[in-house]
Amino acid sequence: MSTVSTEPGRLPLSRRLLGAELLIVLGLSLGASGLGALISFAGSLTQPLALGQQVATLNGSRAPGRPWLDLAWQLYYIGRGLMPVVLVGYLLVREGTSLRVLGFDLTQKRRDLGRGAAVAAAIGGSGLALYLISQAAGYNLTVAPSGLPDVWWRIPVLVASAWENAILEEVIVLGYVIRRLGQLGWSWPAIVVASSVLRGSYHLYQGVGGLVGNMVMGVVFCLAYRRWGRVMPLVTAHALIDTVAFVGYALLAGHVSWLPTG
Repeated sequence: MSTVSTEPGRLPLSRRLLGAELLIVLGLSLGASGLGALISFAGSLTQPLALGQQVATLNGSRAPGRPWLDLAWQLYYIGRGLMPVVLVGYLLVREGTSLRVLGFDLTQKRRDLGRGAAVAAAIGGSGLALYLISQAAGYNLTVAPSGLPDVWWRIPVLVASAWENAILEEVIVLGYVIRRLGQLGWSWPAIVVASSVLRGSYHLYQGVGGLVGNMVMGVVFCLAYRRWGRVMPLVTAHALIDTVAFVGYALLAGHVSWLPTG
């Protein structure tokens, strides 16, 4: 049986076990989200309403009218959402390394922030334009990034949710998936396709625009990750994009005419 070497003193890992590990991690995280998004999109297509008239709420209230209970639920789901990252960190330690091998650390804070801000600026505006066009054309649901009540913790929770999304997606879809597929002998073009399709799949609940836009973003992020060898700039970029989207929607929805609210 073929094996993948690890650090000296560690037992080699078989490719069969690595493949099973990859499927398990995805089945507990974004792979399952992709399947759920497909089912959700099928449900949206069979609704009597057009896609553009349906709403996908990203950060909704979990206990309407009960703000403290709602806050507890929000923090619970943010913490639970990061558990697959903890699992990946554990598996990398078992391999003989750590999350640092993916560039998930704070050793280059200024450089990571600068690169992340540049990527966010380049992608954020084009992503918004694609969403508005696809929503107006009827290929996308109306996305409501925030459905939280106007209470004191709304903005902090939205920012925390943005960082949770960024850490989860970039550590797994970029760092972990690319590392494991490389160890399994996949070619670089095949890895880029797999990572990008995975990223697009769990955004399909938003519609075709969400699928295509995130696949394109996935290709850009894969190329940037290969060049820099670090996920932190992409985590930063993703977090900035989501923070602007979540907080911007919470502050602007209903106050500007160009932003669809459903």
